[in-house]
Amino acid sequence: MELYYSLSVFIVIASFFAYFNVRFLKLPSTIGIMVIAMVASIVLVTFGNAIPTVNERISSLLERFDFTEVLMGAMLNFMLFAGAIHVSLRDLREQSRPILTFSTITVVISTLAVGTLVYFIPIDGLEIPFLYCLLFGALISPTDPVAVLSILKEAKVRKSLETKIAGESLFNDGMAVVLFAVLLQLAQGRTEEFTVINILWLLIREAGGGFLLGVVLGVGASKAIRKIDDYKVTILITLSVVMGGYLIARALHVSGPLTMVFAGLIIGNFRKRWAMSATTKDYLDKFWELNDEILNAILFLFIGFNLLLIPDLTQYWLPGLACVIIVLLSRLISIWLPTRVITFKEKITRGTINVLVWGGLRGGVSIALALSIDDNPYKKTIIAITYFVVVFSIIVQGLTIGKVANRVLAKS
Repeated sequence: MELYYSLSVFIVIASFFAYFNVRFLKLPSTIGIMVIAMVASIVLVTFGNAIPTVNERISSLLERFDFTEVLMGAMLNFMLFAGAIHVSLRDLREQSRPILTFSTITVVISTLAVGTLVYFIPIDGLEIPFLYCLLFGALISPTDPVAVLSILKEAKVRKSLETKIAGESLFNDGMAVVLFAVLLQLAQGRTEEFTVINILWLLIREAGGGFLLGVVLGVGASKAIRKIDDYKVTILITLSVVMGGYLIARALHVSGPLTMVFAGLIIGNFRKRWAMSATTKDYLDKFWELNDEILNAILFLFIGFNLLLIPDLTQYWLPGLACVIIVLLSRLISIWLPTRVITFKEKITRGTINVLVWGGLRGGVSIALALSIDDNPYKKTIIAITYFVVVFSIIVQGLTIGKVANRVLAKS
């Protein structure tokens, strides 16, 4: 009942905020909800003494809501599947080399660059041990699939470039989670289990296992759907793939997000190859689109209200803004370096690099990973600077990526 109560409250608030945004602000839905939640949080923090009951209740609700578990264990699976069923395998194959590069090598380079710059650049209020700087680098380097896919719906960018950005965000979770897990264990002093062989095995198990399980689930569900033409049963089958697939992935200790991505890709592309009836296809699309909108609304509402969990956020303005610049610079380095070494089918121009840098949005996954760090003297600082980077990424980069792409690519 605790989770039901929390979700009920968030959905009610999200519906009011979504209406206000559509009626007055007219921003992209997810960004609008987050902006309104942030404004409400600032009002609650500023005038908390005048309305202590509301402030305390919302803060208590947020603290009881295990955001890391709910996002990484449930919401992310639904949203990744919903996003993947609309992605073309043909487009991914055409951009396979840059997607593979940007979802693996780029994440590692960015983690090292962010960690090194945060550690060595003298910034007041940002005195963190090197391992925790690398930990921040690991959680902030991967682009967030939820933020990227929701924002790309609104932005108008070239198809091949959209595929690169979306593909990278869908596949970089495996590398990011492994890097984060290893660095967290090292930071906590538990080094006995982490040899090079063990780290490689962890990566193979997470990524390779997620791929294999996703393919098995996707092919199995596609064959079952092929034998029927009933939209109600088809939707139930896809729901079972997401919910049951997560339970299997968790039991096998493989990547749940990658499992959902590959299952969604296979089922989504099956529709085009074996042509579901128009009715089934329409219901399936609308069902997952609605799920995606509802979960995105809750996610971005939570990001906005996260201000309440950091009441002294103002003391992190300088470190937060410095980290925004550091993350963007590291993103540029991590994209530019591989393009100098690896030959791609389509030449990566300076304009394309700029759009890839600006389109690398961060979101709820970074906040969830930051919140999952065990209590220590540096956790609060890491959460605060993560929040600054995520908010800047979603609001500033998210609202301008379409204009930046059009301006930059028009010159190239």
